[in-house]
Formats: sequence, C-alpha cells, structure tokens
Amino acid sequence: MTKQEKIIVSAYTGYLMCDISDMYEYIEKKLGRPVWTHELASKEVMAEIREATKSDFLKLCKDGEED
Repeated sequence: MTKQEKIIVSAYTGYLMCDISDMYEYIEKKLGRPVWTHELASKEVMAEIREATKSDFLKLCKDGEED
C-alpha cells in the first residue's frame, strides 16, 4: 500500500495508518478548511470527512479489483 493510499484509508475509516500530519493535510484539502484535533471526536465531522473522501476511497477499492 502506498503512502497516499494509507492516507486515504486513514481519513475515510478513522483508523490511523500514516503520519497524522499527512492525514490532516489531506482532510483539510478535501474539506477546504482547517480541521482541529477535537473535531475528529465529532460524529458529524467524521461523517463530513467520510463523504469528502468517499470517492477516493472507492477508487482505491475499485482499482484493487482483479479483472
């Protein structure tokens, strides 16, 4: 798994698989705003993050399928 793939999976699932600063950078880019550590405890914010990163996560899943 590449570093970028780990970042995407971490952001989408909430299970950290990479350096947290890399995940924050990705999440902030996807949301278009700063994200504070305490926000990650919010179900609403996590739902917002999942929605913003869903297409990248699903692309990883599809790219991993065998033909």
